[in-house]
Amino acid sequence: MTAILAIETSCDETACAVVRDGKEILSSVVSSQINVHTLYGGVVPEVASRIHVENISAVIQEAVKRSGLSMDEIDAIAYTRGPGLIGSLHVGVQAAKTLAWQFDKKLLPINHMTGHIYANRFAIDHDLQFPLLALVISGGHTQLVWMPDDYTFHIIGTTMDDAIGEAYDKVSRVLGTGYPGGPVIDKMAKLGKPHYTLKEPHVEGAYNFSFSGLKTSVTQMIAREEKAGNPIIKEDVAYAFQETALGAMVRKTLAAVGDLSPKMVVTAGGVAANSRLRVMLADGMKQYPDIELVQPPIKYCTDNAAMIGASAYPAYCHGLFGTLADAADPSLPMPGETE
Repeated sequence: MTAILAIETSCDETACAVVRDGKEILSSVVSSQINVHTLYGGVVPEVASRIHVENISAVIQEAVKRSGLSMDEIDAIAYTRGPGLIGSLHVGVQAAKTLAWQFDKKLLPINHMTGHIYANRFAIDHDLQFPLLALVISGGHTQLVWMPDDYTFHIIGTTMDDAIGEAYDKVSRVLGTGYPGGPVIDKMAKLGKPHYTLKEPHVEGAYNFSFSGLKTSVTQMIAREEKAGNPIIKEDVAYAFQETALGAMVRKTLAAVGDLSPKMVVTAGGVAANSRLRVMLADGMKQYPDIELVQPPIKYCTDNAAMIGASAYPAYCHGLFGTLADAADPSLPMPGETE
């Protein structure tokens, strides 16, 4: 039995969790800054890091208390080393190093995106099955990750410009419907109709994505409608954008499934909470009845420390320990990747 205390501060959530054997959550505490950053229409890095400093000690103390364990019973300290905002990451890194030094614990530097993938461990009562294909989609990342074995990662597809979550935020800004854009556009799209048509952006590479041009198409479409004197139906714009963006993403994912024949397909990241995506992917995977599709509980799609604890367990088993010399890395690649 291995108990890991995990810290996550890559963006605007200050989080700490205690996870046993990568699957049993003994505690999970998340302090969100969303109400603060909503005032600015997006995350302000300097503000985020300052709030992390204010909250980190209390969040860690509460997570340890709720776990029912003492620090003597904790086997290792895991933390998000990257990718993310450098100031935010630095707070979590320093907190983890301090705990490791004070209590003589091993350190586990974890890639944030691997945490999102391993959050799927909380959605099933059995182990992840390999080879595995992960669709990783969040505010800052859109990737197709091939995992031939446990804790082996190969990025086979990525966005060539905006991440899907970033595109949602930009379209919401154009429509004047607030931040964060993902939940807002998803909700509006449910009320929309197929009134407008948007072209799927062309991109090189069988599994790569592009969303920047789609945002531009939305802006140009709105300008044309306004010039023609037509009222803009925001719900219909949201519907057109979401169907086009998610359609491209699901099509690329299903192409990879057909080419690579994984045993399991998982979704990961904040945009994996999107209700329409879940339906589209589930429908598409019906043509592959022998391949298991796993979509994590919505509460584990957004940033949290339990997912870092889940990813830290196989890292612990593989002996992938860090040192007190390791620093935050805002562009940290997946383990084994050199891009």
